[in-house]
Amino acid sequence: MDTIGPVGLQPGERASSCPPEGLPRPSDSLELVQQCLQQFKVTKAQLQHIQASLLCSMEQALKGQDSPAPSVRMLPTYVGSTPHGTEQGELLVLELGATGASLRVLWVTLTGTKERSVEPKSQEFVIPQEVTLGAGQQLFDFAARCLSEFLDAHPTENQGLKLGFNFSFPCHQTGLDRGTLISWTKGFRCSGVEGQDVVQLLREAIQRQGTHSIDVVAMVNDTVGTMMGCELGTRPCEVGLIVDTGTNACYMEEARHVKVLDEDRGRTCVSIEWGSFYDAQALGPVLTTFDHTLDRDSLIPGAQRFEKMIGGLYLGELVRLVLVHLAQHGVLFGGCTSPALLSQGSILLEHVAEIENATSGTARTHTILQDLGLSPRASDAELVKHVCAAVCTRAAQLCAAALAALLSRLQHSREQQTLHVAVATGGRVFERHPRFLRALKEMVMLLVPECDVSFIPSVDGGGRGVAMVTAVAARMAAHRHILEETLAPFQLDFEQLTAVQAQMREAMVRGLAGEASSLRMLPTYVRATPDGSERGDFLALDLGGTNFRVLLVRVAEGSVQITNQVYSIPECVTQGSGQQLFDHIVDCILDFQQKQGLSGQSLPLGFTFSFPCKQLGLDQGILLNWTKGFNASGCEGQDVVCLLREAIRRRKAVELNVVAIVNDTVGTMMSCGYDDPHCEMGLIVGTGTNACYMEELRNVAGVAGDSGHMCINMEWGAFGDDGSLGMLSTCFDASVDQASINPGKQRFEKMISGMYLGEIVRHILLHLTSLGVLFRGQKTQSLQTRDIFKTKFLSEIESDSLALRQVRAILEDLGLTLTSDDALMVLEVCQAVSRRAAQLCGAGVAAVVEKIRENRGLQELSVSVGVDGTLYKLHPHFSRLVSATVRKLAPHCTVTFLQSEDGSGKGAALVTAVACRLAQMAHV
Repeated sequence: MDTIGPVGLQPGERASSCPPEGLPRPSDSLELVQQCLQQFKVTKAQLQHIQASLLCSMEQALKGQDSPAPSVRMLPTYVGSTPHGTEQGELLVLELGATGASLRVLWVTLTGTKERSVEPKSQEFVIPQEVTLGAGQQLFDFAARCLSEFLDAHPTENQGLKLGFNFSFPCHQTGLDRGTLISWTKGFRCSGVEGQDVVQLLREAIQRQGTHSIDVVAMVNDTVGTMMGCELGTRPCEVGLIVDTGTNACYMEEARHVKVLDEDRGRTCVSIEWGSFYDAQALGPVLTTFDHTLDRDSLIPGAQRFEKMIGGLYLGELVRLVLVHLAQHGVLFGGCTSPALLSQGSILLEHVAEIENATSGTARTHTILQDLGLSPRASDAELVKHVCAAVCTRAAQLCAAALAALLSRLQHSREQQTLHVAVATGGRVFERHPRFLRALKEMVMLLVPECDVSFIPSVDGGGRGVAMVTAVAARMAAHRHILEETLAPFQLDFEQLTAVQAQMREAMVRGLAGEASSLRMLPTYVRATPDGSERGDFLALDLGGTNFRVLLVRVAEGSVQITNQVYSIPECVTQGSGQQLFDHIVDCILDFQQKQGLSGQSLPLGFTFSFPCKQLGLDQGILLNWTKGFNASGCEGQDVVCLLREAIRRRKAVELNVVAIVNDTVGTMMSCGYDDPHCEMGLIVGTGTNACYMEELRNVAGVAGDSGHMCINMEWGAFGDDGSLGMLSTCFDASVDQASINPGKQRFEKMISGMYLGEIVRHILLHLTSLGVLFRGQKTQSLQTRDIFKTKFLSEIESDSLALRQVRAILEDLGLTLTSDDALMVLEVCQAVSRRAAQLCGAGVAAVVEKIRENRGLQELSVSVGVDGTLYKLHPHFSRLVSATVRKLAPHCTVTFLQSEDGSGKGAALVTAVACRLAQMAHV
């Protein structure tokens, strides 16, 4: 116990049991009592000032600000997760400092269910005063002997016992099992311990004892134990509050707000150590003369000022000082005192609680006062009750102001309009003084009405709570191992990516030569990229879905102006005859020309047709098969340009010159090529994926000519359909492939593109749930639903600007009930899947640019890649990962990525413009 020292007598007063001469009149007595008790009244405004000041001090400490030095320590405890309720195992707990000068050893059995609980075995050992004030080694050797004695009395077959160390003093933790003592409190003053790692001191003492194999895996203060020992309820228990010998609180803070951690994800439990809080402006006005006397005569004057107004070690002493003051002024006990009343520590918390007891308080008050050698009258007993009530009510209200600061902080960091939270309470003040909790609740509701708080008594926080921390740490380590094992196949190393690059390179060569290959390497008959000299007005059509666009593209010196209109294609047309479809397209063109004042003009037209085609010329494309919900009859196997021209002839009013049919990937390359003449590759990474590039014509089999270039549509989504990607395919890829409409096909696309990444993630989440790693092992119907996990969720979840609570909100909208740990693991799954996709895409780009470089016999190549697609553009990290992979795999190529603007519209017009320029040059 922190020694208070002799009673604070005023100068000239004598420590005597004799009453002073001239007792005050009753009216004077009443005024003196009122003056005395009025000092303990705290206004709402004063409490709000304390709340604001403490909150400011907390935020300064979180940010690591030293000037002005915050008066609280926001100490990370490295407890990153709260219980699931599924924890199980047998654990040893050593509790030091939670209940004054005693030490407790417990054997805790966690069963993982409420229904089957096992009472812990425990033994308490009183620490001799010469140990609490002696050398540090002596204290830890005493603790090791107690552990050994306990285990000798409770033999176990377990080898390598796991121990949680409840060390209830301010510590600077640098890990779950590493903590340096900052300063002793609660009357302990062991030398040689402050500034030392107390876990290491305990380990060394256990080794010196040498009788049992004990592994200290977690160091926990009693406040964290209180939070972790709370029974699971309907709302998360993320705050622990102790009012015992001393007082403290902890809560789960967003890790990104704790500067010393340098973490940007997840949460960590922070111990506030608010007993040391002191702000002269906020706390000064509520300090009484009795507080000053208590502090002055304590072991450490000026320290733990807030705790000295709240903690159970001090409440009885404050009451005693008030009673001495009133007695010496003739208001109590006929002006008499007693040696016991004048002795520090003679009135304890237990006495105060019994005096305030509504049913037995009067009788017990008389007994307690008589035991102190006093002869109380009935009026004395009533007045003593008022003194106790005043001291304890103030303590509860001050504690409420501190808790309100914590709740405000929690609400702010979670950005919630209404904070729903459970507060675990522990300590003898809560256990033995029910009125304290009532006063605390009332004031918390008044100070933070926007917080919906429930208070739950902790179930032996020092024992079960510390064991729970240890068990949670073990569970998290086991789950971490499973997660890493599951995601390991998605972590591609340099050798694997180099192999993908080489395989794609081989497939490109075979495809160009007309040999069997998973890359079709289709000639597009686009022979050049823009050189900037293109001029004129061009029409473009963009057909790739149920919305169809007609565009007027005006290419002038240094600028491209685009006017476009979107037309819908009714389902009856997409599912009708080919003639209906192409007649509808021409009707839309006619409407557009009329609105733009182009009727009767014959403009060159580029047709972006985003369906699988085999091109036989720049203006010849055979539709291989419909996709995207189209099923117009009489089109597959036909030249779609011919179908369009026939429809134009049927509408005799339309004069059009169809110059080119364009794949959207080619359009992307050409769109970027207008701004950058080094752009010789196009890349799409959206719902699907594809690439094209400018190949040497001499390498393209089946197309006449040995000089010049031709754009090759790689159709690289099918890369690996020959089994060459088998070594990278996981069981999750296999599940996605089997459930797709084209099993065994488009294997590369299914590992990269937006249509499939969300499904891969969903299958991984199902697997982890089945192993109990996610969502407490509880399968939800939503997660069983195919395609419910959209790829856009990956982009949102991986956004650097999102806090973990927003990630949780995204997942909760899917009907998933999850913890912050679950959200963090889902984030890691998303990151692994999207990282692999980006790296595979980068390996493909590296294969292409290296081939371009070697085609031209260059030591170094500077080339640009035009890119389009929602995954590439919207995912927060995809583009960076692609670029980084290309740099590693193609070190002799300087590759610039350009995001395309309207490749399917502008690009189609530019393909047409380049074709017209080349035709004009050939004619000249």
